[in-house]
Amino acid sequence: MIALCGLIVAHAATASSAAAATPARKLTCDDSLKTAFKPDALTRVVAVKAFKKGDPLILSGAPTERTARAANDLCMVKLNVGPGNPGPAGAPSTSPGIGIEVWLPTPANWNGRVHNFGGNGWSGGNAGSPTQISNAMSSADVAANEGAVTSTCDSGHNGTNPLFPGVPTSNGAFGMDPDGTLSKAQWRDFSSRSLHEQAVKTKALASAYYARAPHHSYFDGTSQGGRQGFKLAQEFPDDYDGIVATSPAINYALFGLGWQQIVIQQDLGGVPLTEAQQDLVSNAAIDACDVVGGRHLGYVMDNAACRYDPTRDSKVLCKADGGQNARNCVSKIQANAFNKIWYGITSDGSVPSPALDNGWDKELDAVHRWYGYSRGASLYNASLRKIFPALAKLLSAPRPGGVVGGNDWVALALVNPTMAGADFKNASGNGLGLSRTLSYLQFNNAFDRALALQPVFDQVDTDSSDLSAFKARGGKLLTEHGFDDVAIPTRGSIHYYNQVLERMGGLDKVQSFYRLYLIPGVGHQLTLNGTANPEANPPRLPQAQLYRFMLDWVEHGVAPPDRIDIESPAGSPNPISQPVCAYPHKPKYTGGDPRVAGSFICS
Repeated sequence: MIALCGLIVAHAATASSAAAATPARKLTCDDSLKTAFKPDALTRVVAVKAFKKGDPLILSGAPTERTARAANDLCMVKLNVGPGNPGPAGAPSTSPGIGIEVWLPTPANWNGRVHNFGGNGWSGGNAGSPTQISNAMSSADVAANEGAVTSTCDSGHNGTNPLFPGVPTSNGAFGMDPDGTLSKAQWRDFSSRSLHEQAVKTKALASAYYARAPHHSYFDGTSQGGRQGFKLAQEFPDDYDGIVATSPAINYALFGLGWQQIVIQQDLGGVPLTEAQQDLVSNAAIDACDVVGGRHLGYVMDNAACRYDPTRDSKVLCKADGGQNARNCVSKIQANAFNKIWYGITSDGSVPSPALDNGWDKELDAVHRWYGYSRGASLYNASLRKIFPALAKLLSAPRPGGVVGGNDWVALALVNPTMAGADFKNASGNGLGLSRTLSYLQFNNAFDRALALQPVFDQVDTDSSDLSAFKARGGKLLTEHGFDDVAIPTRGSIHYYNQVLERMGGLDKVQSFYRLYLIPGVGHQLTLNGTANPEANPPRLPQAQLYRFMLDWVEHGVAPPDRIDIESPAGSPNPISQPVCAYPHKPKYTGGDPRVAGSFICS
């Protein structure tokens, strides 16, 4: 690791020097840029194309009626940063390097900022492809409408999702070399180096293209992109002035191991809970915990206070277990499986009574290893399925591998590709889904191995609570997380924030540069109703609003408010307004209509 870190530092110094050097003349958006822009020996320009307003955003083939079009004049530049990871053609870990796709407004339209975006899932994608445009985070549209230089990055591997061509891969096979060993080069690029190269090269290109350096630079990411934002703050504090990192996939290996699938295999004989059963029990949890001021809100505001226990609810239990034999009823064993999924990973498969510990009451220990999901959240992403059914299928649980490639993480932690799902390919063996055969004890061993191998994974869990260098250089960090996220447990964000509070001197010192907002009823990536109740209409805090707060904080010294009043999406039926409070404060009902923000204070 000493040699590896030395490589990172040495290359960072070279790249930073290149970024600081401003050429005497501006670059032009044509093939001359391929030779004119050469910041270092490892970087080459693989594609350049000028787009006029209204042009289809494609590099090859014929446009269709669904092809996005440029909202303004733009220059697209694609970079490859080596050395990559050599290997046989077709091997997931074989990589030519880190692909970066940059979008540059015209000089007249440039606002002087860099606004870079993170990835999703396992990242990957077409950022480095000379023939395809990456659609991650719609950075071309942001560059056209906002006027900032934007970029996306493929994290050093270019696998794509077969269900969505151009969308980043949902597979972790890139992290294993053909001989079945973990690929240190790929993990280094994926976890950290690609993020730094994206920042340095985008700023260097902007400086060269406009013959002046950007006055401020920002990073904006959700999910995997949220993890990337935290990694930048932790390891590359000088890269960005402000970071918006939401629904962050920190502690990536731990929550990604696929606990829900293990519970289903061990307790339910591998027979999944039906969607109807999940709806019945999850809505019963909402009904038990969503009352504020005598009214049902349709979603749970205070998940930490919810102690609903389906093993004691006759309305959901089948008659044989003392219930009312409701349609889609569950047995007590099935009801307890819900408790285990909500509680989170334990070393032995146990779960306490929610009356004693609902998963929010105590710190993690040798038995309670990691967190579960909120009671009332849709465990199969019901709202997402209505809008993007194929994407919801990938994210839904239960499924082999659980949420976010659980089989892949077991395979990587145990260095055994057969543990992964069928789409995990490696020359030493392909995925056979064998993680489903693990006992609770064996799963706990996989958890321990994921922790022990973090140095090989380039510390991809991104859990360092030392943000002192980022704070010292004046950096600002904003994050939010939906309580009903079933891809990344919300308690992980809370756990991390509490660690930072403890390490960095308490709330006042931390909130001077880093704030966390928690949004009830909202699911992963903060855009949808995350509950099992299709009629729920929770208020949202758009990530774009956080970005506007960030601009004011960095450029004008105006800190984000301790209280943000948010509303249900415009035009939606029965809208609700409620405050979101900067953690650790939360809304407290004081009287009046609980569907109106004025009925709450932050305390």
